[in-house]
Amino acid sequence: MASTEDKAFQEGLQRFESLIQQIDTGASPAIRTGVEELVQLLLGLHSAGIERMLDLIWESGEAGVTMIDEVLARDELVSSLLLLHGLHPLDLETRVTEALDKVRPYLGSHGGNVELLGVENGVVRLRLQGSCDGCPSSQVTLKYAIEEGIYAAAPDVTAIEVEGVVERPLIMPNGIIPLTLAGSPAPGPTDAWVTVEGLDLDEDALRVRTVAGQAVLFCRVGQTLLAYSATCPGCGKHLGQA
Repeated sequence: MASTEDKAFQEGLQRFESLIQQIDTGASPAIRTGVEELVQLLLGLHSAGIERMLDLIWESGEAGVTMIDEVLARDELVSSLLLLHGLHPLDLETRVTEALDKVRPYLGSHGGNVELLGVENGVVRLRLQGSCDGCPSSQVTLKYAIEEGIYAAAPDVTAIEVEGVVERPLIMPNGIIPLTLAGSPAPGPTDAWVTVEGLDLDEDALRVRTVAGQAVLFCRVGQTLLAYSATCPGCGKHLGQA
């Protein structure tokens, strides 16, 4: 779980991007040009300073090299800053490999595993193996867990392609509905969406609610909100204790 400092850093980056977007859409061309130049100058100064600090640590000897590779590069806050300035000492494939190593115990607990097929031009290719005796719902859940782990360690990944996952339509009977992607009412007796108030879902939290007379499980995987029938369509088991 990210620390308070890490969350504050990410929130600061999001606010920074929001302010830049506001200036880009609402300010005059002259002001936009000046702001862009100011931002580039600040980033350049910070980048030069951080790079010099890394050089000084590196030049201190083996202990300095270990400090950079084993401590700074694996601290979430420092790692994010190094990635922002293009100074991270670990290459993309190494960071992806380490992210997969961290998520494998979780995959193993669900009878699954993942194989890294390659990383090219920012695109990560994976093969998902096993997964809850072939249960499609479990495959989707594991895919989300893998993607979340990779993007946390390597936000510079441009795409993730996963083999071995059963493709599923957006809306399926007694199945999963990605709430952030669904754009039309789900078919059913009322042919309409039902608003559910007060879920307050934290990351990885689960809530089971009765909606229109049916038990529905709600969860958040990263920033993605999901709604399931409380019964897995693949293996028939109840998902309330998933």
